[in-house]
Amino acid sequence: MPSRPVGTVTRGTTNPNRLRRMDRWIAATHAPALRRAAEPVAVDLGYGAAPWTAVELLGRLRTVAPRARVVGVEIDPARVAAAEPYAREGLTFRHGGFEVPLPGRPLLIRAANVLRQYDESEVAEVWRRLCGRLDPEGLLVEGTCDEIGRRHVWVALGPEGPRTVTFATRLAALERPSDLAERLPKALIHRNVPGEPVHAFLRDFDRAWAAASPYASYGARQRWMRAVRDLAAGGWPVLDGPVRWRQGEVTVSWGALAPVG
Repeated sequence: MPSRPVGTVTRGTTNPNRLRRMDRWIAATHAPALRRAAEPVAVDLGYGAAPWTAVELLGRLRTVAPRARVVGVEIDPARVAAAEPYAREGLTFRHGGFEVPLPGRPLLIRAANVLRQYDESEVAEVWRRLCGRLDPEGLLVEGTCDEIGRRHVWVALGPEGPRTVTFATRLAALERPSDLAERLPKALIHRNVPGEPVHAFLRDFDRAWAAASPYASYGARQRWMRAVRDLAAGGWPVLDGPVRWRQGEVTVSWGALAPVG
């Protein structure tokens, strides 16, 4: 391990329930691996000035994997000290950064709203470092959300690299799918321009949403589900199904949205 934590201190802003959409997706998709593992350890990397997200992650993972443990990792020593009163069975806190200072390999690393302050050119190296710390069945989830968790976009990566991109939103507050562009993760947020795949995806999603407007009389959920069906029919590699769409989610292959070049 490096002698000093790798990375820089973030703003540290956080709110209770901010990461509920990401956590819900993790619990649904990664539960089998967590249950199989002898040491189901998850890392909340860069939890911020208050440890709410780490506390919530433990509770949500334990609904699907009762032996799950969470380690909150923060690069600011003062934040680690402030979190210590919240430590409990299954929840601990450590000083560290992208080196992930654990003795073993975690089954999950969640890094939410951590890379926003970094340059796009730094993302690939951070991903490489974090993926290198994963268990062979491990998952890295890295993304961005708004302050109260209404809009969220994340990339899921395995030890081999990026796999999928998930868009998640509170449907009642959605005007159009491209509203999620402001919460694209760092690897994609500057690529929402003509000629880039993520721009084409959001353009087609908006068109499908407009075409599905007759379904709005049945509610935003039915309109969203119809729009996602049309996206899939139009050739976009949608990887999940109606159970996830009903939650205001859609997951797409990373290869379909990866930046040009």
